[in-house]
Amino acid sequence: MNPRQAVAVDRREFVAALLAKLPDALVITGLGSPTYDVFAAGDRDRNFYLWGAMGGAAIMGLGLAIAQPGQQVLVITGDGEQLMGLGGLSTIGAQQPKNLSVVVLDNGHFGETGMQRSHTSLGTDLAAVARACGIGKAFRVDDMAGVDRVAEAVLAREGACFAQVIVKADDLPRALPSRDGVHVKNRFRQSLGLDPL
Repeated sequence: MNPRQAVAVDRREFVAALLAKLPDALVITGLGSPTYDVFAAGDRDRNFYLWGAMGGAAIMGLGLAIAQPGQQVLVITGDGEQLMGLGGLSTIGAQQPKNLSVVVLDNGHFGETGMQRSHTSLGTDLAAVARACGIGKAFRVDDMAGVDRVAEAVLAREGACFAQVIVKADDLPRALPSRDGVHVKNRFRQSLGLDPL
């Protein structure tokens, strides 16, 4: 057995438990499995699902956190997607939004392109990268007790938070939310009291 998998958590269980503790959070999902995990936990108007925006989840979360400083902004993405957007971590570190948390579900694979091993299974430590980019509250989670640690960091709003959650490399059934970008955008805006565009 891969040693990573010996300490890995069930991604769907983790995401469902985390979202249950953060019912008011604005959630941005990275493409692929994180979107399926968030949707499987229950569709909400405050979920914004990204389709085909590889590497853009964390930086979109930053923009939202700056635009909505009174809201908790939670990005839930995967290791492959975050590896594509490493520069975004530097910008988050430079901006230091108090209300932004990035949760990377790290299965050590590029799940959307055939489960090739990702850089995190080859030695890249994303929590260490986040700390090096100036995100002081960056840590690794490898058990369900980590749900409370992540939720507390999100609710505290004491600075940007980054959690690298080691999850099992399971091939779970896809739970597909709407791919109608206009619909998702407008219901998200309405949940914030903004007019549709």
